[in-house]
Amino acid sequence: MFSHPLTGANLAPGSDPSVLPGDVLIADRSNNRLVVVDPQGRIVWQFTGAAQGGLPVPDDAFFVSGGRQIVATEEDVSAVAVIDVATRRIVYRYGEIGVPGSGPNHVSNPDDAMMLPNGSIVLADIRNCRLLLLRPPSHQPAQALGSPVRGCIHDPPRAWGSPNGAFPLQGGGALVTEINGDWVDALSPTGRLRWSTHPPGVDYPSDSNEVRPGLYVTVGWQNPGILETFDRTGRLHWRYRPRPGATLLNQPSLAEPLPNGDFLLTDDFNDRVIVIDPHTNRVVWQYGHTGVPGRAPGYLSRPDGVDLVPPAALMTRIHARIRLSR
Repeated sequence: MFSHPLTGANLAPGSDPSVLPGDVLIADRSNNRLVVVDPQGRIVWQFTGAAQGGLPVPDDAFFVSGGRQIVATEEDVSAVAVIDVATRRIVYRYGEIGVPGSGPNHVSNPDDAMMLPNGSIVLADIRNCRLLLLRPPSHQPAQALGSPVRGCIHDPPRAWGSPNGAFPLQGGGALVTEINGDWVDALSPTGRLRWSTHPPGVDYPSDSNEVRPGLYVTVGWQNPGILETFDRTGRLHWRYRPRPGATLLNQPSLAEPLPNGDFLLTDDFNDRVIVIDPHTNRVVWQYGHTGVPGRAPGYLSRPDGVDLVPPAALMTRIHARIRLSR
């Protein structure tokens, strides 16, 4: 799907491209763009939306439709965009840019929008204290769990304490992160609450998701940042402990498990996307110059979202299996 130009690599010294199974999509937030880099650190695709008024501050982006489209969340301007990869065009947008609200075609600080196999979109609407189900091309929500009327309190699935992510669970359902109260909640495929817990030692959990059944990963959006795995009881299984002299995480916002057991994550305020090996507590791959924002090849500016590029012919990511219908 993506052409690979014969340009030099732009990785940090010591990076091992073999730890990645494929290319990586990055929401380069403060550069107002999406970029795809290959394991060698070469930019093979990018999108700014300049022809359609731009893509302001994309904070998360995920592939859908077998890699043919990307759903990007523009949290700070209260909008969600669906982008066609081949034509580099926005084919659907929900939300009026810069106008937060809770009525039709309005959200307030949306986060982690993901598309279902039937084309619907699920997203966390943080300041409206709800999860939304959208059905493009309509700009009327098809379903809402929670509401601004109930307020941002922990009472799932009726109310949520500022939800900032709803990630898929194997077998259906979703893992919801609440930043008001630091909760992580598991929903069944029918939207019933299965369990709730607190990630251990995290002040601001962000975008918790499943490593495998019974084991979950989250990051702490704080400084120094936290990357850890835990179970449904809140018991800590592993926490990243940088080796002496290594850079501490600074407000990381998303970590995804890789097939080899490593973790791919955004280290937002260090201006880098990295892969961490949990067995050695080492950064084994890095794109971006630590603490040096920029736009040139090899640089990022407060990257906030990351996703693996799926195989061109088949969407294999588990988030295609999410179900949030009652």
